[in-house]
Amino acid sequence: MIAVINDSPYPLPEYATSESAGLDLRAHLADPLLLNPGERALIPTGLRMALPPGWEAQVRPRSGLALKQGITVLNSPGTIDADYRGPVGVILINHGADSFSVEPGERIAQLVFARFEQAVWHPVKELDQTERAEGGFGHSGRS
Repeated sequence: MIAVINDSPYPLPEYATSESAGLDLRAHLADPLLLNPGERALIPTGLRMALPPGWEAQVRPRSGLALKQGITVLNSPGTIDADYRGPVGVILINHGADSFSVEPGERIAQLVFARFEQAVWHPVKELDQTERAEGGFGHSGRS
C-alpha cells in the first residue's frame, strides 16, 4: 500500500497487465510541451507519495517512446526515496532527430517499486581476489 496524492485530472497509474512490473506515469501539463532534438525538460506527473521505509520508486523510460521517437528518461532510472514527499517529476530528453510534442495526459515513463537495503562501509586494505579481478568495460568481448 502506497499513500498517494493525485493532483492531476488523470486516474492513478495502473498496471497494464497482471504481470507488468511498471505503472505508466502521465504528463500533468496544461498545454503541450515541445521538446526539440537534444532538449530536456522536467515533466510533472501531479503525483506525490509516501513510500514505506526500505522502498524506492524507480522512474524508467517507456520502450515505445525510446524506440520510435528517441524520447527517454535522462537520469534513468530516477530514484524516488522513501522520505521524499514532493511532486514526482520525469526528466525527459529528446535523443531523436525530430521535435516531439509531449501532450497533456500522455504516458511518458514507467514507475517501478523496489525494496532496497542500505550498505554499511567496511574499510579494508585489500579486496578478495576473483577470476574477473579488475576487468571491466567490455573485457569479456562482444559475443
